[in-house]
Amino acid sequence: MADKVSRFATVELEELPEDLRERVGAIAEKSGFVPNIFRALGHRPAELRAFLDYHDALMDSSEGLSKAERELVGVATSGANHCTYCVVAHGAILRIRAKDPELADRVSSNPWQVELDERGRAIVDLALALAHDSAGFGEDNLAAAREAGLSEDEIWDVGAITALFAMSNRLAHLTALAPNPEFYGMGRDLRGSVSC
Repeated sequence: MADKVSRFATVELEELPEDLRERVGAIAEKSGFVPNIFRALGHRPAELRAFLDYHDALMDSSEGLSKAERELVGVATSGANHCTYCVVAHGAILRIRAKDPELADRVSSNPWQVELDERGRAIVDLALALAHDSAGFGEDNLAAAREAGLSEDEIWDVGAITALFAMSNRLAHLTALAPNPEFYGMGRDLRGSVSC
């Protein structure tokens, strides 16, 4: 299984429809490799398009949460859901965006107990409440986030990103998606890190 990307069919960049080849190719050019999630979802192009559109709408926004905070939600959610692929991939991006080579490891290994500033703790707690017990999620969770200074739009972002990663985590579990080896070293030595 070490060399296998997924339990299901995968595609290479050149096999994708032209629009997806351009989108994924731009990501590959920036990072230096094609993330395995795109190879795994690429055999179902309509789903890959929808995934990329929603991911980009949530993760690339410049309003509200910072890009590092958005990755923090993804890593905390993925840690709570025991998703190796997403912890490794988005942990790399969090290390780079937060300029902190340790944060992603601390958050993913125990998001409930990691020491964070008040805002970071509120973001992670809100994500964990929704990820871990969505049926029990309610006004108390929202009140705590508001008390910590999160706006309504930021609260929405935390919830929407948590939901996106819940889906991503389950797809990764379904496919037994293997992280790209390149992710493991990204952002560890910040003097030579890749910019995302």
